[in-house]
Amino acid sequence: MIGPALDDTAPDERTGLEAFLDEQRLELVTRVSGVSEEQARRALVPSATTLGGLVKHLTWVEQVWFSLHTARVPRERWPWPWPQEDHPDAGFRMTPDETVPGLLEAYRTECLRSKENAARHSLDAVFPDERFGSQVSLRWIYLHMIEETARHAGHADILREQLDGVRGEP
Repeated sequence: MIGPALDDTAPDERTGLEAFLDEQRLELVTRVSGVSEEQARRALVPSATTLGGLVKHLTWVEQVWFSLHTARVPRERWPWPWPQEDHPDAGFRMTPDETVPGLLEAYRTECLRSKENAARHSLDAVFPDERFGSQVSLRWIYLHMIEETARHAGHADILREQLDGVRGEP
């Protein structure tokens, strides 16, 4: 399960970061839950962005930051959520055999794995980031994931409203 929202208490830094990330994860799941397979695949913008594609992409993002970095799972052992293609939109396209419930379950499972991987480290723990030839802290990973997940949860909110008029909380 993706965790509870923040309440009015002042949490410690880690609790706050975890809660803000969980809140955005829940927003994404809420926006995509209840749509049909056709709605999940329907592109409403010129890019390849769809509701199903957003879930698929964020599942991969969880894997990259919390499995590759914090658990140091080698790339060759990643359970990639899509066939590796030389196409920039590959991670946003649902394959014919993927379903909304399956994508949401994979996302929830990956979020739980992310939480388990992160729990093993302090916020100050530093991990190599081979893409940029530098290092990132767990704190930085949390902040990046809050930003990334919130951005795409916002996209999902807009797409859902375009599809069937369902809107998130103001």
